[in-house]
Amino acid sequence: MKAKSLIRSVVMMGCLAVAGWSCSSDDDDAPVVVPPVPTFDVAQKSTALYGNVLVDQKGKTLYFFTKDVNGTSACTGGCLDVWPIFSAAATPKLDTGLVASDFGSITRADGKTQTTFKGWPLYYYAPDAAAGDVKGENVGNVWIVAKKSYSIMLANTQLVGNDGKNYTADSKEGTGDTQYFVDATGRTLYAFAKDKKNKNNYTKSDFSNDATWPIWVTDWKDVPSALDKTLFSTIDVFGKKQMTYKGWPMYYFGPDNATRGLTKGVSVPTPGVWPIIQKTTAAAPE
Repeated sequence: MKAKSLIRSVVMMGCLAVAGWSCSSDDDDAPVVVPPVPTFDVAQKSTALYGNVLVDQKGKTLYFFTKDVNGTSACTGGCLDVWPIFSAAATPKLDTGLVASDFGSITRADGKTQTTFKGWPLYYYAPDAAAGDVKGENVGNVWIVAKKSYSIMLANTQLVGNDGKNYTADSKEGTGDTQYFVDATGRTLYAFAKDKKNKNNYTKSDFSNDATWPIWVTDWKDVPSALDKTLFSTIDVFGKKQMTYKGWPMYYFGPDNATRGLTKGVSVPTPGVWPIIQKTTAAAPE
């Protein structure tokens, strides 16, 4: 009996010395405990600075690029060394609170597939070494941490009017990217030069002209951290709540055909009448 007990003790000590082994006193092998694998490709994770952000299966933060407003990726070449693309399964597995219809994919010029959220291609930021890092926020004023709660977004593109000409932010003909406001799905937002502070001077009471310049009505939630949320508000326009920025009522342009990245309205009827809206736009006059 003593010999048998001694043998059992030696076996137990050997099991403890080998990583990943587990033994019981009756010499039966117990199952190895393996941490559960997350059942999602994309989830939301709360951060101290930015609230809930989109992350991958390992908790790595995902980002939007404001130059991708038209739905294709403008990050190529050396850009991808710093901002690697995020590519999930054709139908990503989503954590609670995310909706499948918000996700899609594009085939890049290099043939690779990139996952999108509300039409925005998703990226990592290489210097984000650990899960939960958000070092990429506002890098170059063109990278934005990905969140599902944005009501408004920023875009950086060449403005092209309905006349086919290129324009700059001051409504003059010229080339160069301009940063401006779009909604969460990349549709351009405009101001009307004849409006006053918190006063819509365009829309008719029967909304008969709303098809050309629809007022922007949205379920207001969140803004990128580069913007001051307190500068946004709403006004009542014949029973509808129109969003404003610094007192400027905000509109879509109907002939943009709800297409992300189009800026046809900047030349209608002449440049400067319906300018795009920027972070630096001056407050609406009284």
